[in-house]
Amino acid sequence: MTIRIVVADDHELVRVGYAGLLATQADFAVVGTANDGAEAVRVCREQLPDVVLMDVRMPVMDGIEATARLQGPDAPRVLVLTTFDLDEHVYDALTAGASGFLLKDVTAERLFDAVRVVAAGEALLAPAITRRLISEFARQRPRTAPVRTALDALTPRETDVLRLLAEGLSNPELAQRLHVGEETVKTHVSRILSKLGLRDRTQAVVTAYETGLVVPRTG
Repeated sequence: MTIRIVVADDHELVRVGYAGLLATQADFAVVGTANDGAEAVRVCREQLPDVVLMDVRMPVMDGIEATARLQGPDAPRVLVLTTFDLDEHVYDALTAGASGFLLKDVTAERLFDAVRVVAAGEALLAPAITRRLISEFARQRPRTAPVRTALDALTPRETDVLRLLAEGLSNPELAQRLHVGEETVKTHVSRILSKLGLRDRTQAVVTAYETGLVVPRTG
């Protein structure tokens, strides 16, 4: 399967560089580029890519708003580009629907792997890295009373799985903790995503914090 990709970055050298690297892979097709968020949305609606590499800081419309506007049925998976990992803009992009983030100094092989992983619907990041990012910025923001309504559709076991996901456990670790097989864990995760209308594990971690199921550490 050919993975269709759009690259959005306001710096031409970065944009052209990523597009050139991606084009070296036989299973990738760079179907468009954009120099701001508004253009990214337009190009994505025209070209229907599988994956978008999205810079968070761009003129006209930033990558966060562009990511939010791209959400919906058959939306592309968004990989946010950033210069450092604990970036509040990345947290905002994840809450807007991004599937993960990459540092801009990523190696070519890591970039290729990330695109393939995200296109396949798998978890891009080590869960602990995602949790650290989300926990950091969820902790800094004033919270209202937990909103748990969205989680009412989950069974008690599914709620436990979601809580452990948000704590950074991988599938093997979840299986060990719950004393079940990995296939059972995958089934639970799939049902959680389906019931909550989420696209991937990254969004599940965000939801666990946003609903108050998991409370960010204060220290």
